[in-house]
Amino acid sequence: MARIAAPAKQKTPKAQAEAPAEKVIPLTGKALKAKIKELASLSKSETAKGCGYYTVDKSGNVKVNLTKFYDAVLQSEGINVDEKSSVDGRGREASYRATVHQNGQILIGSAYTRALNLSPGDEFEIKLGYKHIHLKAISKDTED
Repeated sequence: MARIAAPAKQKTPKAQAEAPAEKVIPLTGKALKAKIKELASLSKSETAKGCGYYTVDKSGNVKVNLTKFYDAVLQSEGINVDEKSSVDGRGREASYRATVHQNGQILIGSAYTRALNLSPGDEFEIKLGYKHIHLKAISKDTED
C-alpha cells in the first residue's frame, strides 16, 4: 500500500504573530567579553543565554548552546578551536616530538622547518641540556 503524504501545515496568522519577531544575534569578540564581565554574578547557562547563545524550539522551550558559547569565548581570547589546518597539506599536524632512528639520527620534518622559515644550508649550533636540545642558528655574517 502506498502512503500519501499529508500536505505541509501552513502557519496561521495567529501562529505567525506568536513567533518571535526578532532573531537574537550572539555576541562575539570584545562585546562578548564585556557582557561576560557584566553578567559575572549569573550562572554559566544564564551568562550564555544573556550573550545570545540560545535557541527557542517550537514549543517555546529555551535551549542554551554552551558549546557555541565556550567556542566564542575562546575565539575572543584568540584561540581558534575550529581550525583544522594542516601544516603540510596532507592533513598531518606537527606533533612537536621526534624519535631517534636506528641509525642514531633525529629527523626534523618540513613542518618545523617551514614554521621557522628555515632554508637549505642554514646552520645551527647544537647545545645539549639535561632533558632538551637547543638549536642556535649560526648567522652567516659571523662566519666571514
